[in-house]
Amino acid sequence: MKLSIQINEGPYQHQASDSAYMFTKAALEKGHEIFRVFFYHDGVGNGTRLTTPPQDDRNIVNRWADLADEYKLDMVVCVAAAQRRGIVDEGEAERNKKDATNIQPQFRISGLGQLIEAAVQSERLVVFGD
Repeated sequence: MKLSIQINEGPYQHQASDSAYMFTKAALEKGHEIFRVFFYHDGVGNGTRLTTPPQDDRNIVNRWADLADEYKLDMVVCVAAAQRRGIVDEGEAERNKKDATNIQPQFRISGLGQLIEAAVQSERLVVFGD
């Protein structure tokens, strides 16, 4: 089955990001295809490389990055939500005259069209978080 995943909550906000990660990992291990993982609203916080949880806590951002590397996942952060929350890649930094970037390399910033495409191209769009 071809799936797309939408995450609407930050990595340490509630359990949505953890649940989405576990679901995505399990689906991939069972042989399902993940067309795209789309981070929206506060979920864009899953894409910042500056997250530094305590050493004895899970690093959700790194979990997503490792999963993306292992399975070559398309990890998209919503541009409008990212701008509101200070998630910046090189293109957005240049366009908005910012002096730094903070997006994890496995993620990319794009628009809502990527979410619509994911919904159209997939058999199911599974949403985590409000």
